[in-house]
Amino acid sequence: MRRSRRDFLGTLAGAAAWSWAGTSALLDSVGSSSAAQAPGGRKIGFGIVGLGRISMGQFMPGVRISERAKLVALVSGHRDKAERVADQYGISHQAIYSYENFDEIAHNSEVDALYIALPNSMHAEYTIRGAKAGKHILSEKPMATSVAECEQMIAACRAAGRKLMIAYRCRYEPTNLRAIQLIKQGYLGTLETIDSAFGFDIKPGEWRLDKKMAGGGPLMDVGIYALQACRSLTGEEPLEVRGISTVVDHDGRFQQVEETLLWTMRFPSGVITTSGCSFGSANGNFANASGSQGWIKVDPAYGYDGLHLRAHGKGEDIDQATDDPSPHQFQREADHFAECILENREPLTGGPEGLRDMRLITAIYRSCQEGRAVKTS
Repeated sequence: MRRSRRDFLGTLAGAAAWSWAGTSALLDSVGSSSAAQAPGGRKIGFGIVGLGRISMGQFMPGVRISERAKLVALVSGHRDKAERVADQYGISHQAIYSYENFDEIAHNSEVDALYIALPNSMHAEYTIRGAKAGKHILSEKPMATSVAECEQMIAACRAAGRKLMIAYRCRYEPTNLRAIQLIKQGYLGTLETIDSAFGFDIKPGEWRLDKKMAGGGPLMDVGIYALQACRSLTGEEPLEVRGISTVVDHDGRFQQVEETLLWTMRFPSGVITTSGCSFGSANGNFANASGSQGWIKVDPAYGYDGLHLRAHGKGEDIDQATDDPSPHQFQREADHFAECILENREPLTGGPEGLRDMRLITAIYRSCQEGRAVKTS
């Protein structure tokens, strides 16, 4: 079933932004395509764990143009495929590992960090094993499929003295950073509401429809973007959440996970947020924030490129279409993690950030199951 944006969440008022906590330096350093960096110097060697769409189509091309990172190893269950990719990126065939001999990567001194791009249920295992192998970890979102797994990942990296970052790429993207800046400057007056959504019509047979692999449905996959937007824009943690989920298309795809999920959150400041996500609705992706004196709209808000910000508030109106082609978001993500390793500082989106999201996701699912609001603090 395909629903319009209006039918999906109703008429929404405004626009998106992301957390301003810890982003001041990024606001100063991120340009139209990448953080300004002096060329040269040591590069952090990345091993890629999982050769799927996001790693091959986005992250690896992003590292290729990075000035702080390089590709040095691959982990895959398909040797032939890995060899073809290795040849494409100039990676030695001796630096190709299977999941069976993964732990041998500990002996490869060129590998400083691992990018975990596996199904959600495998993030914890390979983060923990990677940390024990002495490697820093950049894990795709969601961090894991349970709060306990997130805590285990954090503990393993801490015990190994390795850094852990969750791949929230939008937290390093100029359009989102511009929205943060506008809100910090009081462009909207007093923030009052946030509305956000992300959905698409998923194809049958995707691993994301397997609850054991994915941990849940669209909330785990695309809803987490809206969750991040609401938390980061308010700069607060919600007091309670209330969710409702449904399956409309009884075509065999949604036997294990929800098709559509909507939820609200109430924050200490009084801000109320409304969010939605779907695997059955190609409603696009957007995020809106409204205040006492204006609004900001980012639509699209979560794509790999082509983000568009419009705003009306205190000062001049804004219409900013970002010329920032893929894979620059992934380049920034890799650069940030590489710089954190080189400079021994904590990532903006470290393990605790992923853990906070997983606690809220767990509460939202609980609310759906119990049919009531669930307090989160």
